[in-house]
Amino acid sequence: MKKFLTIIFISLQGFLFAQQNVEFKKENFPNDKGGLKDANQNIKVGDDYYLTADYLKYLAIDYYLKAYNFNPNNDLLNFKLGVSYLNSPNKFKSLDFLKKAYQLNPKVDPDVTFYLGESYHLNHDFDNAIKYYSLYKSVPEKKSGFDPDKRITECNEGKNLVANPVRVIIDNLGPVVNSKYREYAAVISADESIMLFTSRRDNTTGTRVADDGMYFEDILNTTKQNGVWTPPINLTKPVNTDLHDATIALSADGQKLFVYTDENEGDILISELQGDKWSKPESAGGNAINTKYSEIHACFSYDEKSIYFVSDKPEESLGGFDIYVTRKDDKGKWGKPENVGPTINTSYDEDGVYMHPDGKTMYFSSKGHKTMGSFDIFRSVFENGKWSEPENIGYPINSADKDAFFVVSASGKHGYYSSARMDAIGETDIYMITLLGPEKEPVMNTEDQFLLSSNLLSREIVIESKVERKFSSNVTILKGTITDAVSKEPLNAIIVITDNEKNEVVSTFQSNSKTGKYLVSLPSGRNYGIAVTMEDYLFFSENVDLPKSKTYQEIIKDVELNKLEVGKKIVLRNIFYDFDKSTLRPQSIAELDRLTKLLEMNPTLRIEISSHTDNVGSAAYNEKLSTNRALSVVNYLVDKKGINKERLEYKGYGFKEPIAPNDSDQGRQLNRRTEFKILSK
Repeated sequence: MKKFLTIIFISLQGFLFAQQNVEFKKENFPNDKGGLKDANQNIKVGDDYYLTADYLKYLAIDYYLKAYNFNPNNDLLNFKLGVSYLNSPNKFKSLDFLKKAYQLNPKVDPDVTFYLGESYHLNHDFDNAIKYYSLYKSVPEKKSGFDPDKRITECNEGKNLVANPVRVIIDNLGPVVNSKYREYAAVISADESIMLFTSRRDNTTGTRVADDGMYFEDILNTTKQNGVWTPPINLTKPVNTDLHDATIALSADGQKLFVYTDENEGDILISELQGDKWSKPESAGGNAINTKYSEIHACFSYDEKSIYFVSDKPEESLGGFDIYVTRKDDKGKWGKPENVGPTINTSYDEDGVYMHPDGKTMYFSSKGHKTMGSFDIFRSVFENGKWSEPENIGYPINSADKDAFFVVSASGKHGYYSSARMDAIGETDIYMITLLGPEKEPVMNTEDQFLLSSNLLSREIVIESKVERKFSSNVTILKGTITDAVSKEPLNAIIVITDNEKNEVVSTFQSNSKTGKYLVSLPSGRNYGIAVTMEDYLFFSENVDLPKSKTYQEIIKDVELNKLEVGKKIVLRNIFYDFDKSTLRPQSIAELDRLTKLLEMNPTLRIEISSHTDNVGSAAYNEKLSTNRALSVVNYLVDKKGINKERLEYKGYGFKEPIAPNDSDQGRQLNRRTEFKILSK
């Protein structure tokens, strides 16, 4: 009977402990002094991290958990565990500890109701979050300057966004890319063939540990081969150093990389891929970007004539970190930065700016605008001289946690970002988002629904072959390899893109010196002249006319350049005439200027200008038309450019020398051409 009563007493004691606060004191644990001593020692070590800085609080978790396993019913320990998790990648784990702390002692800390609201908020339980944020407003002695009203507004926005999710598929990139450590800030080439990202792995350059207890940041590189990402490789010095080195942005062709360094309060550097080696990073934008304040993010415009960057410098600031832009002038000098304005920037922080290859769409993160919590990703389009009202790109891409450093492929099909989701391999992983638009028609098959659990979205399987892309873009990717026509060796050539209508150079790029590969992003709505030039070679000419209605496409164009040798000839694809006439159109000027430059650089060169037609009409008519057209080019070079007429011959071949069958519109178009041939050097 006595033994039975003892068992009842012990059970009752455990029940009471579960219902009330239990201090770490000897009288509460008379039979386990050793366990109590260890628990208090772990709390002491945990407190050393907890009381230093927010970014170190996560280091207290392991020590607090050891004490928690000994005594799970202490109000202050549960509170500090909850707050520590709120400062870790696994923020959603904070809720159970904060709920228990509040249950044990509603006055455990003046800010407990705010932290409870924040934890419910992060777990997307918006109604409970609003409840505790509202309770916090009535706390008389707040320890911090938290703004519950803004958080309540975010919760209401979150309820709206979750009720109207965007259609996406979210895939973890898997153990080849992700590790047990943190991976984040992925950047991609426009065609998704190259990815660089930041990681804090134990093989970091220098193998050093930073003040926050993690290894220093390194930049890793992976490429997609046959649709599969290759094992990532750390970039070697001088890009990766013994300190922090982090990815910011990659140019569309994958040849230029923005790097963040935490020196000088935070600076932005740029490295260029020279063959298969990255150059030593240098200050981006000359002296236009980096200041004594913090510059933390940047990206190129599609033509690399503008750099958008994020800074907290007070000049022109609208508050916190703002997005600025600097533009390159005709002499290659970067101009004074300008704040992009109040449509984009708010009194809160903006970050993670990314300019899409379509040349007009900006993605960025903001704590202002209509966010559902912390940073959300927004989208704005520059049209008619101004930015559109930023649009939240929606749930589940955005969450109540920080969502930033979002990049989108040129096709608009995929986005990439990092997250601390429950299926993560490490603390944070890189994910690929397949972006889908609204259903074109009801889906008759069973379709998996979005499942929310502690901020986790399950993979949605959509049984539908044709969907409208929400983020589709009118962009053409032109890519290929430039080689010597005889040796087939890769060439480090210059690619010049010209707007034929405006006769303006849009951008200038170079092919990779080791591989000869190039990639150019062309927004639709323009007629482009594309010229590939290299010293001692004939230039290559191509014309690409992209109407505004043109959707995303990839064109592979391998180019073989011929050396300047007698008998070699090329097609001048950007010479245009009025219909059925020999009058040169203004769109021809850029091509004629390139031909002029070639003749000026080779003063002994003699060439023949020839014109060709399709087979529509009589032979006599076409021969006369083609002769007059060739003569028009010669007259321009002589009269407008001062080229000695003794160096020029002209010939009209009519339809005698077709290069394609004349039985289709495409074939006839190819046959209507102007060429030049080297007669002597």
